Amino acid sequence: MTEQIGEWITTNQAQALTGYSQAYMRQLARSGGVEARKVGRDWLIHRESLLKHKARMDALGPEKHNPWRDDLATQGLGRNKEMEGESC
Repeated sequence: MTEQIGEWITTNQAQALTGYSQAYMRQLARSGGVEARKVGRDWLIHRESLLKHKARMDALGPEKHNPWRDDLATQGLGRNKEMEGESC
């Protein structure tokens, strides 16, 4: 499978496209939040992956900050509602 060069953008181009900071782009790249490749000291972000991430975050709105979201629970992330009242 050959990939088009235009599918991969720099963090600077990604910032212009989404409004996210370059530091946040690098964090997304390192954490696997978007498909990315490190070339030398620079990150290249897969454009479509970034746009999907942005669309998802925009759709969640303020709910993206809710640690009890159901989608996080299904991934084993976030806070566990059943354990919230228990102490160690």
